[in-house]
Amino acid sequence: MDEPAILHADNHVLALAKPAGLPVVPDASGDASLLDWAKAWVKREHAKPGAVYLGVVHRLDRPVSGVVVFARTSKAAERLSAQFRERGVEKVYLGVVERRPASDAGRVEQWLDKDESRNVVRAYAAPRAGALHALTEWRWLRGDGPALLELAPETGRPHQLRSACRALACPLLGDLKYGAKEPLADASIALHARRLAFDHPTRRERVVLEVEPPQRAWWTLARR
Repeated sequence: MDEPAILHADNHVLALAKPAGLPVVPDASGDASLLDWAKAWVKREHAKPGAVYLGVVHRLDRPVSGVVVFARTSKAAERLSAQFRERGVEKVYLGVVERRPASDAGRVEQWLDKDESRNVVRAYAAPRAGALHALTEWRWLRGDGPALLELAPETGRPHQLRSACRALACPLLGDLKYGAKEPLADASIALHARRLAFDHPTRRERVVLEVEPPQRAWWTLARR
């Protein structure tokens, strides 16, 4: 597994490039998490005594790579969480899917209901009690089979992009839960949080963070 990398650090915000396979927060596996790594980095970098505070304001699925932001103060956590909740954060992902979609661009609208016991979402084409509204803009970039897509979620639902690709009949490479034929060698899925942009919680400036996909064979299309 690759090591995390620091993308941005100041007194209120810490942003990292998360490798696929590392959970954002501790989970039932007991494995080390990105949060653990980030706290250790802050403690070491700033020689902080005692416990380190980092607020979790969003997450990526364990098999997904890309930009993750933590808040370093409670004020920043509150303001960043509000931006995610109120759709003030721009999120752009890259995905490598098994085949080219039938069109070049579009929008997937679904209502998603998560089965926590199986860690998978059920998708519906119309509103349903308990299901959350999910909107995803997408466009084809290049390739036929496999193909590279740009995915821009307007909402932030669990497994939203994975479900959207299944709805396009183009599952993400390695995503066995949502229709992929076979796993990837490192057990990741070919989904990467490429770009994240948000208003800094204490300064009047837009923070734009970008990171390239991992050096893996299935991301060759993204590096042309």
